[in-house]
Amino acid sequence: MGKTGLAQGQGARDGEGRRLALLLLAKSAFAAPPHREMERLARALARDTGAVVRACFSEQGQPSLRDALVALWAEAPDEIRILPLVLPMEPGFLRWLSRSVARWQAEATGPTAPVSIADDIASAPGFAALLTALATGEARPVPPLRAPAPEAVLVPPQRRRVLVCEGGACNAAGATAIWAHLRNLQVRRDLRTTGAGTMTAKSTCLGPCALAPVVQVFPEGTWYGGVTEAAIDRIVDEHLLGDRIVERFAYHPTGRKQRLRPPATDPSSINTDGD
Repeated sequence: MGKTGLAQGQGARDGEGRRLALLLLAKSAFAAPPHREMERLARALARDTGAVVRACFSEQGQPSLRDALVALWAEAPDEIRILPLVLPMEPGFLRWLSRSVARWQAEATGPTAPVSIADDIASAPGFAALLTALATGEARPVPPLRAPAPEAVLVPPQRRRVLVCEGGACNAAGATAIWAHLRNLQVRRDLRTTGAGTMTAKSTCLGPCALAPVVQVFPEGTWYGGVTEAAIDRIVDEHLLGDRIVERFAYHPTGRKQRLRPPATDPSSINTDGD
């Protein structure tokens, strides 16, 4: 998908003359066809609006929402508007989206354009007409089911497992963004076949909710809390590929309650309370 130079003043402008950039946001894509479809939609929207339009993903897929935002901030638009292509629109997803964007803005090292989030698709004025068109248009018949032939498979040789907690507290603290970053790194760094080999998976609540977002790495069973994208980068480099626990984010079983350490806390010191 071609890039338009916002720095040169190109792109659509709103009623006040501000330069707008649009981000089409889908949840995930695991293969080339959905990536191409998102690019096609972005090109069509750019043609119809004159805006700079990029496609991105909140979970697995390239580019991630975070990477797309950082790239657009570097081009200095006056506003970035996110268009979530999500049905149904869950209130929790919108809360996560707002909190994650605010956190990425706070972590940015350079200037950032303000970001807005468009209303969900179902509230758009033309949505009922779109549903009618789908209901009355052409449809593909479902072919009869055929019993598949037995297949031989290889048992995965990977020795490491990374669980990303997606319980309520972790999701509220940004676990979806952590999962997206880890999955994209798995592809980019070829983690399945590099080193001991790593498989990743989402998990229901892992337990230590006060340390959210929580990640656990096996076979050691190491707990990591307060995990950010930067923490995932270090866990990949130092733990998954270097066999060294990242103590800054690690929480070891002590038999006593532990609080989440603030960023400035000495990682060798663990704050505990007696029962």
